[in-house]
Amino acid sequence: MTTAPLTKRKQYTVFAGLMIGILLAMLDNMIVGTAMPTIVGDLGGLNHFAWVVTAYTLASAVSTPIWGKLSDLYGRKGMFMASIVLFLIGSALAGTSGSMTELIAYRAVQGLGAGGLMVGAMAIMAEMVPPRERGKIQGMFAAVMPVAMVGGPFLGGFITDYLDWRWAFYVNLPLGILALFVVGATLNLPKRTAGKAVIDYWGAGLLTLGIGSLVLFATWGGTEYAWGSWQIVGLGVLTVVALAAFVWVENRVAEPILPLGLFKIRNFTLASVLAFMSGFAMFGAVSFLPQYQQIVQGASATNSGLLLLPMMAGVLVFSTVAGQLTSRTGHYRSFPIIGMGVMAVGTLLLTQLDLTTSSFTSSMYIVVIGAGLGFLMGTTNLIAQNSVEMRDLGVATSTATFARSIGGSLGVAVLGSIFSSRVNDSMTSALGSAGAQLTSGGGQLSPKMIEGLPAPVRDAYLGGTVSGIQSIFLWATVFIAIGFVVSWFVKSEPLRDFTVASSSDAQESPAKPVPVLAD
Repeated sequence: MTTAPLTKRKQYTVFAGLMIGILLAMLDNMIVGTAMPTIVGDLGGLNHFAWVVTAYTLASAVSTPIWGKLSDLYGRKGMFMASIVLFLIGSALAGTSGSMTELIAYRAVQGLGAGGLMVGAMAIMAEMVPPRERGKIQGMFAAVMPVAMVGGPFLGGFITDYLDWRWAFYVNLPLGILALFVVGATLNLPKRTAGKAVIDYWGAGLLTLGIGSLVLFATWGGTEYAWGSWQIVGLGVLTVVALAAFVWVENRVAEPILPLGLFKIRNFTLASVLAFMSGFAMFGAVSFLPQYQQIVQGASATNSGLLLLPMMAGVLVFSTVAGQLTSRTGHYRSFPIIGMGVMAVGTLLLTQLDLTTSSFTSSMYIVVIGAGLGFLMGTTNLIAQNSVEMRDLGVATSTATFARSIGGSLGVAVLGSIFSSRVNDSMTSALGSAGAQLTSGGGQLSPKMIEGLPAPVRDAYLGGTVSGIQSIFLWATVFIAIGFVVSWFVKSEPLRDFTVASSSDAQESPAKPVPVLAD
């Protein structure tokens, strides 16, 4: 039996609670990105600073399919709230960090919770809204990104300049408590009975091992260890063995954490690939541009946050446009093509950054990246969700989010390795072993410290930073160009309507469509 659908007012109250959860996860990364130069100056570890982001995104990525499957089995509300609690525990611990190693470990705890925030919010929304209506709602959800990306860097800069960088983590606590209260009070979904369902722990463990080994392989190869060293070869072998074992397990368990049969669906697979590539570019831009803005352009932490405003404006405007057009016309195929093409242009423009580039010019380049992301963010989730049955909404949403997170993890790891290597090479070339000692092995160089260095040392460091920025965006351009080619293979399929949950005592009834957005 199905109950009457929620009114629009009640639906949007629920959506507000979900958006707070999304904001919680996204705001944190933006705040930390702006504070990173100061954190490195305090804790040291320039050669490991990318892991502050990578540990978070990697933990988020590997936990995302688990949260998605748990929500399919045991209910989305409980899993969503549990992920908020875990995220808050990680935030509180990160604020107490006394070394870069501790910070990286606590960021991983944060990431485990964050893995359930985005997928939980998107899966709950998908259960409430049919695909034809979902475009404009996803556009509204996508608008959280610019809010986080504008407010996060600005807040992170303010905290860094006027308070203590540890508040970049403590600030999550009141927001998280608010999210728990709103979601707990407003969200009502049908209760699920897990029955005899069994969690695929072997699959989850093998996936974590395989992805973790892959990220370490990409991060350490050619930097920490030679490509032919036993450490790198061993990581490569471990990656292949773990992922092969994961595939073997997933084809045999009753409740696979990631049903591989979904990848036989063309659009689902392509949406996952596009999400992976957009994550690679997005996290690369957000993680490394503040380094350039603060060190080369001399921006304060607060101003470097504001300098990311053009990218967020691009995301906000074009995600809204794509969502509205999808809802009105049912058409979505062209948006991934446009998004990937525009992003490739944006990353190519960013390879032109140098010692003399003005803040205005770099902002114009950044807005192009934002425009491309705006066309992609909501569309990839929509394509993945529209490709599967209602029962697989959670795992479909988690897979697209997982792919984006893995793209971000590998992007930050690989690009971070390139960036650090360029800086170290520049210092070694200009100053010999004395220069290398300033940056390798955890040198503590904050923007304020760099200003006080002797001119030859400062110039070498600035030159290395520019060389690193140019290199990482050149590789990002190549990667995104491949994504542009892939986007042309997305098929145009009708957006489906199916029954969704409308109240706490509603029973799922997939046989009878019910309109969700009531007047």
